[in-house]
Amino acid sequence: MSVQELEKIFQGKIDNEIKIEPKDWMPDAYRKTNIRQVSQHAHSEIVGMLPEGNWITRAPTLKRKAILLAKVQDEAGHGLYLYSATETLGTTREQTINDLHSGKAKYSSIFNYPSLTWADMGAIGWLVDGAAILNQVMLTRTSYGPYARAMVRICKEESFHQRQGFEILWVLSKGTDAQKAMCQDAINRWWWPSLMMFGPHDSESTNSEQSMIWKIKRKSNDELRQNFVDMIAEQVKVLGMKLPDDKLKWNNERKHYDFGEINWDEFWNVVKGNGPCNKERLEARRKAHEEGQWVREAAMAHAKKRNSSKNQAA
Repeated sequence: MSVQELEKIFQGKIDNEIKIEPKDWMPDAYRKTNIRQVSQHAHSEIVGMLPEGNWITRAPTLKRKAILLAKVQDEAGHGLYLYSATETLGTTREQTINDLHSGKAKYSSIFNYPSLTWADMGAIGWLVDGAAILNQVMLTRTSYGPYARAMVRICKEESFHQRQGFEILWVLSKGTDAQKAMCQDAINRWWWPSLMMFGPHDSESTNSEQSMIWKIKRKSNDELRQNFVDMIAEQVKVLGMKLPDDKLKWNNERKHYDFGEINWDEFWNVVKGNGPCNKERLEARRKAHEEGQWVREAAMAHAKKRNSSKNQAA
């Protein structure tokens, strides 16, 4: 489609029924970068349901079960918002999901770690969702509108998830010695993977610099990671627990916390598909997709029948 045709469409001089594809007006590199980021975010929300879904039937009380069910439902909704945003970029949901199942598309490596105890539900909420919020708040001002608008609601719900996770740990931290030990163990296991959520150092990130130029990202990986450490290092004091980092110390000169180095070998190993639960997570998603085929077919048949009835009535 030519520039002249686009100008006429925007001026209302051509039939509004003409379909304008993103490739007609959006730089292709910018479009592909958004597809990669938004679809990866959508996959992360969907795969992220699995570690928590593991504890729905084992929640300690009915209240905890209801809250966890609501949280998992929220995450499914987030995935749907984001898949819809991805479709506005000129790809299909089917292709996006196929890319996940084939291993071509990535999701957050944090979800390739197992949830071993009930305290993990608290650690995931407080640390994992806390890291996600810092990443996502800036995305409410990202340069691609459909993504930014989806993030407004998602961030509100993620904020609730973080508070809910912190409350789980707070209750355990005031409990028996065994409950306190469970709380500390969960923090120990989830702390470093949470820091990895912000990605590699800025100097080693292949996409970060360009995304900053395009205003897809508003803050760098290392800047966000530092903000996260500063926040959690204060909040953990309320729990009476410790973060598993001997080098964690307030730097009065920098006005930030210093902290130890991430195990980058572990990070890249998980990213490449060799984490504790990589294969398990993908297999669970493929199985769910295959077993849900009849539901999708039934929904499509119903929609087709309904549209046919409307057309006949008209």
